[in-house]
Amino acid sequence: MRLAFQILVFVLISSVLVAGFSVPIPFIPALGEKARILYFHVPTAWVSVVAFFMSMLYSIKYLRSGDPVTDLKSFSANSLGFLFCLLATLTGALWAKFSWGAFWNWDPRQTSIFILLLIYGAYFSLRSAINDERKKARLSSVYSIIAFVTVPFFVFVVPRIVETLHPDPIVNTEGKLKMDSVMFVIFIVSLLSFTLLYFWMFDLKLRLEKLKLKEK
Repeated sequence: MRLAFQILVFVLISSVLVAGFSVPIPFIPALGEKARILYFHVPTAWVSVVAFFMSMLYSIKYLRSGDPVTDLKSFSANSLGFLFCLLATLTGALWAKFSWGAFWNWDPRQTSIFILLLIYGAYFSLRSAINDERKKARLSSVYSIIAFVTVPFFVFVVPRIVETLHPDPIVNTEGKLKMDSVMFVIFIVSLLSFTLLYFWMFDLKLRLEKLKLKEK
């Protein structure tokens, strides 16, 4: 079952990579060919939100049950969420270089995701600073719950209430899609592919953390 899932993820990711760089796309004002970054930038940002949300849920479950495996699930989700958030930052910086002439411009969207990285970076600092496993798990769970409260604010709210150089969302305020049907299909497949990739990586990360727990 795991092998079949791995093959599915590999096929989907490979298909997105090939289609993302080879299938013609319509002209999109202010983006042009750079619009292809949407196939990768948006899915990585989406997965980071999914991962942080899952970590919050596992943190709540840990505070209720005290099961150390649940804490490992929360930690694994946060680890991958941080990784995908970093990838979203890097792909966004790459687009900024091509569009604005610099990798970093302190645009509101760049600033908000940078703050988010600092918030979750502090989560790992907290865990590394505490030796007692139960105390580490409890404090980490509380922090993870509080940290997620900031995610919707920095990802969805701030970039929409302040002036930004960043392009409008894929679906604008009038509810109209800014891509043709072919591009939209590739985009949806990319979202699905990166989401499945996350769950595959989550399974690997969790198994690794369980092995580390047994060795202690």
